[in-house]
Amino acid sequence: MLVTLSELLKDAKEEKYAVGAFNVPNLEAIRGVIQAAEELESPVILQHAEVHENLIGLEEIGPIMLQYAKAAKVPVAVHLDHGASYEMCVKAIRLGFTSVMYDASSKEYELNLEETKEIVKIAHAAGVSVEAELGHIFTSAVGGGEGRGSDSSDDYEDLEDVYTDPDLARKFVEATGVDCLAIGFGTVHGIYLKEPKLDLNRILQIKEKIDVPFVMHGGSGVSEENYRTAIKNGICKINYYTYMNKAAGKAVQECLENNTEDAVFFDELSLKATAAMKDNVKAAMEIFMKP
Repeated sequence: MLVTLSELLKDAKEEKYAVGAFNVPNLEAIRGVIQAAEELESPVILQHAEVHENLIGLEEIGPIMLQYAKAAKVPVAVHLDHGASYEMCVKAIRLGFTSVMYDASSKEYELNLEETKEIVKIAHAAGVSVEAELGHIFTSAVGGGEGRGSDSSDDYEDLEDVYTDPDLARKFVEATGVDCLAIGFGTVHGIYLKEPKLDLNRILQIKEKIDVPFVMHGGSGVSEENYRTAIKNGICKINYYTYMNKAAGKAVQECLENNTEDAVFFDELSLKATAAMKDNVKAAMEIFMKP
């Protein structure tokens, strides 16, 4: 069942749980995520990240994502993740995506605000939800995939400079009218090479200023305890990709290493990858779901 992001996050916010948002740059990922969601009877978000255009284009994967969403037995939002241009956001809206993220977080605050405001006008006119980002999410050197190089909390003298400022967040949301906000509080895109320094209280500080659903980027690799605290404090959408992708790679690797035949058939590898992603996604979703 295809739904908007706002619909999913409204219930998540009221009931204090989070909806998993999974990047799906191939059919195996789409099938694994939908299978996991249906087995758990949980809503879910399928995402296409602009940085995955090198793997498969939006015009090619988008209709497949929408097809699976419409046929699913659970509510599914179809979302553009980290859209970096008006053109990409408009393309997703025209394809039928029910939400887009316009990410101008690396730009100056005023430019981020003005550009996001324009995307909100376009998207809301089409009935499409909008996510934006304020603050900085760190990027690992392994599997980060955000195209900004790698960094960590150790690279900054004052983390106040990179974590989301509560007062700015309030001004930004009020001025732009975004439906949800991705906030920086210490998470990392990609593989966690060391324990992250999460400022979970910052979520509460921002929540005191604005009452919108918050998004956790760099959700893979966070401990179960920290997931639950983040959700309790106001996180309603959790982006998750690296570790499900790694699980698929491990399953394929093990299949190849354990093979005793003269040939390995790709369809077997495809099924192994799908099953591994489904199991990994289910484990994450079981933490995100309603208590």
